[in-house]
Formats: sequence, C-alpha cells, structure tokens
Amino acid sequence: MDRIETIAALEALYGRPGEASLVKVTDQLTQAYRSWIARSRFVVISTVGPEGTDGSPRGDAGPVVEIADARTLLLPDWRGNNRIDTLRNIVRDPRVALMFFVAGADNVVRVNGTAIVSADPALTARFEQQGKHPRSVIVVTIREVYSQCARALMRAELWTAGDLSEGLPSVGDMLAEAKAGFDGAGYDAGWTARAKDSMW
Repeated sequence: MDRIETIAALEALYGRPGEASLVKVTDQLTQAYRSWIARSRFVVISTVGPEGTDGSPRGDAGPVVEIADARTLLLPDWRGNNRIDTLRNIVRDPRVALMFFVAGADNVVRVNGTAIVSADPALTARFEQQGKHPRSVIVVTIREVYSQCARALMRAELWTAGDLSEGLPSVGDMLAEAKAGFDGAGYDAGWTARAKDSMW
C-alpha cells in the first residue's frame, strides 16, 4: 500500500484546486444558499464525539431546517430510536457538518459550524406537527457554507437510476444477524404500523 502521510504529498498528487472551488465558500448564507437550503427536505448531519464519528440522516415533510438568520439554522429532532448519538456528540463536541439534498438536483449544499441542543419550549413549539413537538432542536451556527459539485450524484445516477431496492436485506434481516434469536420477520411485519404512529 502506497500510503500518503503528509499534506505536501497529498497536494502534489492532486495539484491546485480550481478557482470556483475556493470562491464558493462563504461564512454566512447568501441569497442563493438560503433559497437552496429552504427547498431541502433531507440533510445528513455529521458529528464527532469520544466514541468516534456519527452521520445521521434527517428528513421532514417540508423544509428540513428553519433558517433563523444568515448564520443560524434550526433542525428539529423528531422521533427516532432514542440512541441520540448525534445529540450526545454535540453536547460533548459542538462541531457539526451538514449536507443538504434536494430531490432531483445533482448538487448538494454543505454547512460546517458548531451546534447546541436546546429543549426550550418556545423553540420546540415552532415545529409543531400534528399536535406534537420535537423534544429538542439542534441550533447550528454557520462557520462556512458552500456548494458541492454534481459529479458524485451524477456518477451514482441517484435520481435517475430507478428503484434499486429489490432483493435488499430488510432491517429485520440485519437485526436477526446482529442478535441471535431476534424476531426479524416480526419486526419487519410491524414496521409500517409503528412508523405511521410514531412519525412525529
């Protein structure tokens, strides 16, 4: 294995970045970045903590975040599995990275910054859905925001390749392999009803 161990060696291999990749970075939301993020219903938030890194998908029925101002995003923490890996990490290390997707668009918008977890009732109430509120809201302070080029999504044909899910193992299959004796088939059979009653 030809391991690269210095930044100088890495830069020598790749050469200079293009101008567009440098000038696209801003320390706050421009109007274009604001418009893009406001259309996004899906984001992946990455955090780091003592146990390592975590990447968590978050989605919503409308905009996945609320834009509070040019440097602040509000991400409600809707119901999940209560592992709270992302929240644990933020409480101990505020660094976050977010990647916003818009269905059909090959570009993504990335935000790096810091975050806190707030359970302020006035804040959680802003996100009411079907009479329910998130238990907390992730408040993100933007350090930098920029677009990501479209090549990765174009190579993957993410929006155009069609449904590739046929034959995939189910979550129940994964759970049964992870723990001997786990009723994976029962888990899968009850999932639709559980999801319907626990979306918010």
